[in-house]
Amino acid sequence: MSNLYKEITINGLWKQNSGVVQLLGLCPTLAVTTSAVNGLSLGFATALVMSAANGSVSPVRQFVPNEIRVPVFILVIAALVTVIDLSINAYAHELHKVLGIFIPLIVVNCIVLARVESFAAKNPTLPSMLDGFMMGSGLMLVLGLLGAIRELLGKGTVLSGLDLVFGPAAHAFMWTSVDYHGFLLAVLPPGAFLGLGSLIALRNWIELRKTASHQSAVTSTQSATSH
Repeated sequence: MSNLYKEITINGLWKQNSGVVQLLGLCPTLAVTTSAVNGLSLGFATALVMSAANGSVSPVRQFVPNEIRVPVFILVIAALVTVIDLSINAYAHELHKVLGIFIPLIVVNCIVLARVESFAAKNPTLPSMLDGFMMGSGLMLVLGLLGAIRELLGKGTVLSGLDLVFGPAAHAFMWTSVDYHGFLLAVLPPGAFLGLGSLIALRNWIELRKTASHQSAVTSTQSATSH
């Protein structure tokens, strides 16, 4: 069982990362990541929805007829997103105004329904909840990293807007560069495409390096064995 949980975690965070491998949920990925806080906040909300949706669907999967499976799943997701939306509006109203329509749009995010359909509808509750949270966490990492890169290059700050989540005291944790006026392209839509493309390229480069290193080790072992 521990191997299953380990595989789920690695798949969600790296091998099947929805942001840089499956390329699902690109609308919020490109639109919200003008800052690290925005990206992390929406990513965390998505992870909570995915975990709760998987955990809700898995126990009742055998009782839902195939003919109405997708509408039922969407209703479950919509109910959970409504709870998250109202909670953010109540406890972090300023952040809610910044994220705007992208919180309700979690309902139609491809990755949410995809994991409910492909994993939760076929597996027990606990692995399904972990799968949803890890897939959401992988997306959250991409959103946060992309937001931090765009914010740093575009505004010369990191973690600006943290006070929207934790109150005015959190403003002290914002980092601001000295004598840097920002690079406007980074916070515009083209900057999102360039930043995401760079992250995808970096991930692919790391995988190619790992594959080449593994093949080199196998070749060396075979050569030593033959001698």
